[in-house]
Amino acid sequence: MKTYYSFIGTGLLLLCSLASFGQGTDNYGSGIKVNLDSTGKKYVRMITWHQVWVRYTDNNPGSTINGELSKSQWDMSLRRSRFLLYSQITPDFLILTHFGINNSNQVSGGANGQGATGLDGKKPQLFLHDAWVEHKVFQNKLSIGAGLHYWQGPSRMGSASTLSFLAIDAPIFNWQNIEATDQFARQFGIYFKGKILPNNRLDYRASINFPYALPKGTALTRLDTTAAKNKVEIANYKGGGQPKNAFQGYFQYQFWDIENNLLPFTVGTYLGTKKVFNLGVGAYYHPDAMWSAKPNAIGRWDTVTHNQLFIAADAFLDLPLKNGFALTAYLNYNHFDMGPNYVRNIAIDNPTNGVIAAQSSFNGSGNAMPTTGTGSIIYGQSGLLLPKMGKLGKLQPYAAVTVSTFERIKDRDVTPDIGLNWYLNGHSSKITFNYRARPVFKNADPTRPYGDVILDSRKAEFSIQFQVYL
Repeated sequence: MKTYYSFIGTGLLLLCSLASFGQGTDNYGSGIKVNLDSTGKKYVRMITWHQVWVRYTDNNPGSTINGELSKSQWDMSLRRSRFLLYSQITPDFLILTHFGINNSNQVSGGANGQGATGLDGKKPQLFLHDAWVEHKVFQNKLSIGAGLHYWQGPSRMGSASTLSFLAIDAPIFNWQNIEATDQFARQFGIYFKGKILPNNRLDYRASINFPYALPKGTALTRLDTTAAKNKVEIANYKGGGQPKNAFQGYFQYQFWDIENNLLPFTVGTYLGTKKVFNLGVGAYYHPDAMWSAKPNAIGRWDTVTHNQLFIAADAFLDLPLKNGFALTAYLNYNHFDMGPNYVRNIAIDNPTNGVIAAQSSFNGSGNAMPTTGTGSIIYGQSGLLLPKMGKLGKLQPYAAVTVSTFERIKDRDVTPDIGLNWYLNGHSSKITFNYRARPVFKNADPTRPYGDVILDSRKAEFSIQFQVYL
């Protein structure tokens, strides 16, 4: 308990030291923008941002840091550090480049070849997030682009802006193939986007994608033949060969204010500057993306492929209220089909780098937990923006919850978050507090490697994020 109080005390000291930050959206207008002519229609715009995390994490059972058992720890990390550059030489052409790093902390996220184990937190490598070109075909009704892109579904949060989250972060399942058949939620593809119907109310994006190929024998693609021997069929990502094309799209009807779609990044909260109510539906389909080992009649197993299908529906509300209040709410339903019994545990910015197998849970090491898999996921979040407190900015308490019903897990997976955003200058300078009660699962019968997976306990996570972007 003393550790928690110490963590909160340190957070308050850091807040006091950062309270003078006032630079951001209001002061910078359109940001770092260089006009290429006198009209301002030809320009280059640059955006850069950092998201720094300070955390206290109760780790999953058996977690280790460089071979030593770690039940809990403080850590600091760069959740995101990015640079984005785009330009319109004419209103009909756009080029965009986006690069940076993610999840670099004291023990992981660094360069290969660093440290005694070949990988530690030092010298993280920059990589491309987005690189695409776009041509406007017909007004704002149709634009076509190609490259490594972020114009995706199946939901609004599939292409969420990381700069304007309501909660401290995305629920992650919204990027359903994260770092599997994509590159940090991006795939190569040809996309189509625009606004149609009277008054441009129907906003759409659709694409034909070329997913990344996965080699055989990796952790993500290994056939689980042991499961087949135990008469359990468990799917995984298919490895080897050339993957087939994937198809995706997202369509949303905008009842009130029309949102900008020059870039794909959807806003998490407008902080009372827009009146928005949207209903959306979307899908993602990738043939033969998964495979499994299935027992046959002669006591062996056959390799069976499975299509990947995600279907989602959501609603987004951002409503200015009287006296400086504003309400933001988002509700999202997802149907995930990734083959029989597939579940993937994901650790975001994992504060540990190993696990003792004999002591481990179903989750794995650090802060990993079941995140995507065959089943259904409901996600909701809501926040209330409070009136401005003079030079101290604005506060926005929020709550979010993910409720997952996975085919592989007997108990329902419920992950709640509660938090507070402190906006010193809009999203350009904000501090976020977040508490999460992470579920930890185990096999009901430890003598059977594929027994029913049930809820075992919950672990606490306290996080403070410092964000500044220009």
